[in-house]
Amino acid sequence: MSEVELNSNIIGGAAAPIDPEIEEMMKAGVHLGHAKTKNNSAMQPYIFGVRNTISIIDLIKTKEKLEGALEFIRGVVTRGGLVLLVGTRPAARKIIQEVAQNSKMPYFTERWIGGALTNFKVISKRVEYMETLEKEKIAGGFEKYTKKERMKKEEEIVRLKKIFDGLRLMKRLPDAVFIIDITHDDTAVREAHRMKIPVVALCDTNSNIDLVDYPIPSNDDALPAVRYMVNHIGAAMEQGQREKGKLEEKMEFHRLII
Repeated sequence: MSEVELNSNIIGGAAAPIDPEIEEMMKAGVHLGHAKTKNNSAMQPYIFGVRNTISIIDLIKTKEKLEGALEFIRGVVTRGGLVLLVGTRPAARKIIQEVAQNSKMPYFTERWIGGALTNFKVISKRVEYMETLEKEKIAGGFEKYTKKERMKKEEEIVRLKKIFDGLRLMKRLPDAVFIIDITHDDTAVREAHRMKIPVVALCDTNSNIDLVDYPIPSNDDALPAVRYMVNHIGAAMEQGQREKGKLEEKMEFHRLII
């Protein structure tokens, strides 16, 4: 099968009009899965075929699943919910941090800390301790310590920020968790399930899609594909925030006229 034939089939056939969104997914490499030998059987319904031993994801099904996931995320944020974004692999860290910060949502880009969800009270105390140290330093409180003690406290701040910086806004358990790679961050998936927190995630052909509440069949390795998906998640969160703002304005208006 030629590249042209493969592309035409994935987007609905040679005679069918090209869906711009699916075309963008192809350009980003969303359709490129793992080698056939690494496939998880649960992903079989979402695999279009195999080319040169590489599994090809059915982008029509990806589009359907993506739309459902984005609608869920938008609804969570509209209701004032928190979405925790998780991307601990090096290639995903920057885009996860950018989108989370733009949307004012918590994020995890370093190694997942066991108990981040299931032992949230302990984790939140570590975040509070980090913020207390930062405030003490800004207020000049470190001046009372010896040079060696100051250096030790400053090193402690750096260490804590590397781990917990993205959790400053997570003052309570999140209402949803978005994960780039559920195979790499499987502990995050298990903790979310244990705490009954819905999981939205990219599912490559080696993933167990049955573990995800709102799965998005997609390449989870290539940066362009990851960026494409995370940007869409970010746009859904921003839309939810705008809708939340409109609802609050409407409620305030009704309160004033009653």
